[in-house]
Amino acid sequence: MSAKERNAEYKPLLFTTTVRNPERIKYNLFILKKFENQILTDGVATNVVGELIKYGLYRPMKISVAVKSIWKQTPKGEFAISLLDDRTISTIIADNPQEHKEAGFARGYPSRFATIFDVAKEFGFVYFKTGEKIEFSELGNILADIVDVQIGGNNEISLNLKNPEREQSVFLQSLARSQRANPFVKVLNDNIPLLLLLQTIRLINADSSCGNNCGISRKEIPLLLFWKDNNASELYKRIKQLRKDYGYTPSDEVIIDICINEIMQGNYKKFDPRSIMNDYVDEFIRKMRMSGLISLRGAGRFIDINHNEDNKVDYILNNYSDYERFDDEHKYFEYMSKIDKNLIAQKAEVVSEEKTNDLLSEWLKTYKWNKIKEELHILATRKTSKDNVLKFLAAPVRLEFLTALAIKSKLPSVMVKPNYSCDDTGLPTSTAGGNKGDIECFENGNGILVEVTMAEGRTQTMMEIWPIQRHLSEFIAEYKISSQCVFVAPSIFSDSKDQIEWVKDRKNLIIRDYPIDEFSEYLERESQLYKY
Repeated sequence: MSAKERNAEYKPLLFTTTVRNPERIKYNLFILKKFENQILTDGVATNVVGELIKYGLYRPMKISVAVKSIWKQTPKGEFAISLLDDRTISTIIADNPQEHKEAGFARGYPSRFATIFDVAKEFGFVYFKTGEKIEFSELGNILADIVDVQIGGNNEISLNLKNPEREQSVFLQSLARSQRANPFVKVLNDNIPLLLLLQTIRLINADSSCGNNCGISRKEIPLLLFWKDNNASELYKRIKQLRKDYGYTPSDEVIIDICINEIMQGNYKKFDPRSIMNDYVDEFIRKMRMSGLISLRGAGRFIDINHNEDNKVDYILNNYSDYERFDDEHKYFEYMSKIDKNLIAQKAEVVSEEKTNDLLSEWLKTYKWNKIKEELHILATRKTSKDNVLKFLAAPVRLEFLTALAIKSKLPSVMVKPNYSCDDTGLPTSTAGGNKGDIECFENGNGILVEVTMAEGRTQTMMEIWPIQRHLSEFIAEYKISSQCVFVAPSIFSDSKDQIEWVKDRKNLIIRDYPIDEFSEYLERESQLYKY
């Protein structure tokens, strides 16, 4: 028996305790890319973490008032508004010794490096090992390349995302192969979580006695997180029995008892039951939604297959259900990092403009105006949503969705056409692509292009206004109607206002700018979106 097998245990699935939000993996990879092909030593690992601190992506607790004032302006895990200087970074590292220890890495910042990048390694985006070169895969390169960072004259950080829709394709390919019993982790559970989820949902939905054809409920997900093997048939049968005994509302104690005493039969790693029912479930849903194959139903109480992507689901189940196991870390990395062009070629069902508009109207049954306004204010103040659906949408995606809902809610006669990719419920899976505007609206023969961003300060000015001018010009050329643009952001930077005035004077293009809360007030007050 190998050392791995002797030390391995059955564990509930938790991909990472450090980078819970998968959208932020690409930011960390952008930094690590600077060190590609360097031999990984303790010094290099510490320098990588120092670079993360420099950009605000990793934020130790003991910092100066000046650093705190910089970091408080953006959420943890995202880029700060400006770079820190080398002396400040050295002070932060000295003032925040890390007691962390990971196998194969020295205690302290080298182990912190490993913790930050372990999930990217497990997903096949990058390979690293002490004494060996830092190696990026093709998938990792795609993710890192999405991030475009420009540094201004006063060290301001300007972030732009190029081809953000490619991120979903990368995660889809990784999750289709990602094995529980991989060489990077010591677990005995042996399955591919995404495939187990898809197979189980299909079995549940095919059985009319299982209920409402909405997939698997949040309460039932812990059974999948604990499941030992890839036997979806047995998991489906256990969920069916659970529903027969308790309906859709079993107590947490019932679920934990099944996981511990029935599935694990006492052979398991200790865990916090409260985390299993909440944090673990949320993290699992976030990762699975990154594939684009999962929809939320019943106000977030169920997760189901996104039927717009049935072709991809069929392809994955047909081609990845029988999989090779690996003992060698680098061979597993090579397997994980391959690009499956046939999977990419599978086309999603095209959602018509009329259906998109209808789906927005359906969401208005769940989100009334006061709730929409409240959630928009949460974005304006950069707080965290607690909503069981919206919390799974990254802030830029959520802003596009809520803005479209807000317009439809207060001005129902406006035809609202969001350009974001969405699932079969109309919930966005990514932001609109960079080659077109965010939301196209039509009212009384006029066009209104609505552009939204979470960017503020110089980033907003540098990365938003010129693309908006281009999108509006192309919008007018395409539809040949009188058109203007509504620009919405948490706040409008003074330089952005100057650029907007320049565009009006020199290009004769109308861009109306609104902070998020002021746009909500406009919709409450006015009867038309187009302003004469």
